Amino acid sequence: MSETETPVLITREGPVVRLTLNRPHRRNAMSNAMGEALDAALDALEADRDSRVVVLSGAGGHFCAGLDLSEVASGGTEAERLAAQQARNHRTGQRFLRLSRLPQVVVAAIQGSAHAGGLGWVCAADIAIATSDARFCAPEVRRGLVPAQILPWLTRRMGRSAATRMVLRGDVIDAVEAGRLGLVHQVVADAAALEAAVGAVLADLRQGAPMALAETKALIAALGPLSPEGYAEAGAQAFAKCAAGPEAREGIAAFQQKRPPAWAG
Repeated sequence: MSETETPVLITREGPVVRLTLNRPHRRNAMSNAMGEALDAALDALEADRDSRVVVLSGAGGHFCAGLDLSEVASGGTEAERLAAQQARNHRTGQRFLRLSRLPQVVVAAIQGSAHAGGLGWVCAADIAIATSDARFCAPEVRRGLVPAQILPWLTRRMGRSAATRMVLRGDVIDAVEAGRLGLVHQVVADAAALEAAVGAVLADLRQGAPMALAETKALIAALGPLSPEGYAEAGAQAFAKCAAGPEAREGIAAFQQKRPPAWAG
């Protein structure tokens, strides 16, 4: 698949809008082009009063492998890289927030990899269903980066203790463990069972009145802020500082070359 093809596929089935992350050759890693496409989709959904549910999934058997590391800390002066990465990281956090605040109920249908920023999409969704082959990981510290924008979402979904362990250890957990920790709400056997489970959720949601569902979501958001004031900006600054530094260069190179980073010895 070439980069000129649509990075986010959008289809409508009556009141249901399906957003499919569409970079399967990169396990649906988030590129700048994908981010821009998601911004446009969120703009449309925020103004859409006919749809009632958004189903978010990934093409090619994976959900989302996080940020496309080939676009981290490349080009320009150090100051320019710092500013670019800070702005990009902040925009990523805003996308998670916007998804969570949509008037539609958001269902994440997860297969394969849900890593790094992919966890942000999982946790920003109202309902998350995963197949048994799904794998979840917050590997940023292993790449010389920080999980700046996903940390508040993980903490809200899993609790502070479980989220702390996940982002510091950086290991992979399976779908059963993700269900036990509350990262996902349901685990099913395979892709066919996932589609059936999503269908069951859609049938339940059709029993809810559209305005009542939207107002209930607004009340949930009003229960309290996701993170303290200023966290998103501080997180973006921390991400940019690490992304522009030597640890990120070594961590990303090691990941791409499939070897341990220098500090692992």
